[in-house]
Amino acid sequence: MPQKIFLIAAARPNFMKVAPLWRAMAARPETLKPVLIHTGQHYDKNMSDVFFEDLGLPAPDVHLGVGGGSHAQQTAGVMLKFEELCLAEKPDLVLVVGDVNATMATSVTAAKLHIPVAHVEAGLRSRDMTMPEEINRLMTDAIADLLFTPSADADENLRNEGVAEARIKLVGNIMIDSLVRSVAKARDLSAYTDLGLESGKFGVVTLHRPANVDDPENLTRILDVLTAVDLPLVFPVHPRTRAVMVHHDLGARCGLVDSRVILADPLGYYEFMNLVIHSGMMLTDSGGLQEETTYLDIPCLTLRPNTERPITITQGTNELATIESLPGQIDTILKGGWKKSRVPELWDGATAPRIVAVIEEFLSA
Repeated sequence: MPQKIFLIAAARPNFMKVAPLWRAMAARPETLKPVLIHTGQHYDKNMSDVFFEDLGLPAPDVHLGVGGGSHAQQTAGVMLKFEELCLAEKPDLVLVVGDVNATMATSVTAAKLHIPVAHVEAGLRSRDMTMPEEINRLMTDAIADLLFTPSADADENLRNEGVAEARIKLVGNIMIDSLVRSVAKARDLSAYTDLGLESGKFGVVTLHRPANVDDPENLTRILDVLTAVDLPLVFPVHPRTRAVMVHHDLGARCGLVDSRVILADPLGYYEFMNLVIHSGMMLTDSGGLQEETTYLDIPCLTLRPNTERPITITQGTNELATIESLPGQIDTILKGGWKKSRVPELWDGATAPRIVAVIEEFLSA
């Protein structure tokens, strides 16, 4: 009888990580039965449904419908509904990805019900406890039975925290699985040409972290830098960011209407990756885009004081940036002076099968 695996998805980055895992498990029906659980953190169609369609995921088997709210509200809502589901369905293992509130909430709930937990993207550390994601990562890794890491530095972080070696499994980067599967199709789309852009002659911007967008004065400073860049920039605006921009009329304040910044709604996975693949640079505060641009060899500036993915700096195309440093770093990219990089070990598009093999062995022991 196949073992029942709960796959937890909550937000757009989760969908990209869960998709290859679902496919790898669905291809093993004699041993595994993946059950896709959508907690509902991203409930806007552009932030959720479109990604499911693009990534080839089926409709979720269960939608908890938790929605937004404060960190405490999201966490409590997920735990209450997920506990009921676990008691009714009795999964053999709960697999979580990334570092959102639902990752931690479902892990704690499962562990207290004595259900094994596996964490994909374990061991990443920013060492910044002001980040909710860092708290989620630490708590999840402390209780997970299997810790699937994307890189050797994540292994070392876990060892330094006293994690038993048997729980640590270096498997590679699950985000790259979705990218490798999609890159050919995404490259051939017309999202960038539809905007009148030339390949390699524009940049892409994504901003959503509270530290960058919640304070209108801080966001104004960032937008002022963007409007001064001598390069077209495509900026798909996250709902959180758009709400601040609209409420404070930042489009007018920052002269966006007359600038080379193209504001867009959130895009589907393939459309967005078409922009990234053909871009000449990326400016972001996202975690996954640091990895994808490293794989694609595209200069990336991460507008954060730290990153839980330092391998994208030491081996990849990423650099941290501040509002003050951005103009100079952008100028370096435009002049062709960006650093050389290489793709880290096991970022090869085959992480999901490695994870499935470990899970099968774990559950058969």
